Amino acid sequence: MAAGPHNEIAAFLAVARERSFTRAAARLGVTPSALSHAVRGLEERLGIRLLTRTTRNVAATEAGLRLVQSVGPLFEQIDLQIASLGDLRDRPSGKIRITCNDYVIETIFRQRLREFLPRHPGIEVEFVIDYGYTDIVEQGLDVGVRLGESIEKDMIAMRIGPDFRFIVVGAPSYLALNPMLTVPQDLTDLQCINLRSITAGSFYPWEFEKDGQSINVRVGGQLAFNSVVPILSAAVDGHGLAYLPEDLAAPFISRGELVIALEDWCPVIQGYHLYYPNRHQASRAFRLFLDAVRYRGGD
Repeated sequence: MAAGPHNEIAAFLAVARERSFTRAAARLGVTPSALSHAVRGLEERLGIRLLTRTTRNVAATEAGLRLVQSVGPLFEQIDLQIASLGDLRDRPSGKIRITCNDYVIETIFRQRLREFLPRHPGIEVEFVIDYGYTDIVEQGLDVGVRLGESIEKDMIAMRIGPDFRFIVVGAPSYLALNPMLTVPQDLTDLQCINLRSITAGSFYPWEFEKDGQSINVRVGGQLAFNSVVPILSAAVDGHGLAYLPEDLAAPFISRGELVIALEDWCPVIQGYHLYYPNRHQASRAFRLFLDAVRYRGGD
């Protein structure tokens, strides 16, 4: 990484946001040692410590946080203005970084990328898989994906998928051994496959509703994952019950590999929405991507 105050500040901002020299280096396309040298040069130039380093993580000091809050938005605007210059070229270009879970990639983005990427070879799309509530501004991401009901009011939201249900499913062999599953509370006595939120550090509760009554159940079992894809496989293998998006489980239900339980307790919820800060100055590449993934009903 070339020396200079601007490059040093950019290096510091990347490390502060990623909380890791390794991740920040990968994002910037430089070596961790070069990044460390740049940050150390900035600290020596300013005469103050900006980062606290341990063997496990990196965190901004009080001075570092102040620099992130004051200078970070200015560098974001510079990046946006540079990206917007691509609008003047015949071929749109730029990188779009998205955080979402792998279920959304498989069921929503995969199909739309088949048309979008060949049509726009100058646009790069990078996915960061995360089941938590990521702060996209803090992490330097362009957009995130959440259920419509979970998006903050200060964000612009755009629907990318239909409303759907989370359903309880299990292998016929497992449900045959537990035929008395009639209300959500019965789940506490059964083997269930949990989904962990890395951000919160806890398992997601299973949410149910019937006749105006809402119930959240904390389930237990021998298996847990931080992704729904292996949960689906574990349910098919008969390791317990799973709480999954209906369209993900549908092919296995149609083949008789999974059976729905507590169906009358599984309400329809708002579908997935893409969201981004309302101050986002959209480049041509970004606008084209939004148009490509927008939900238009029936697709």
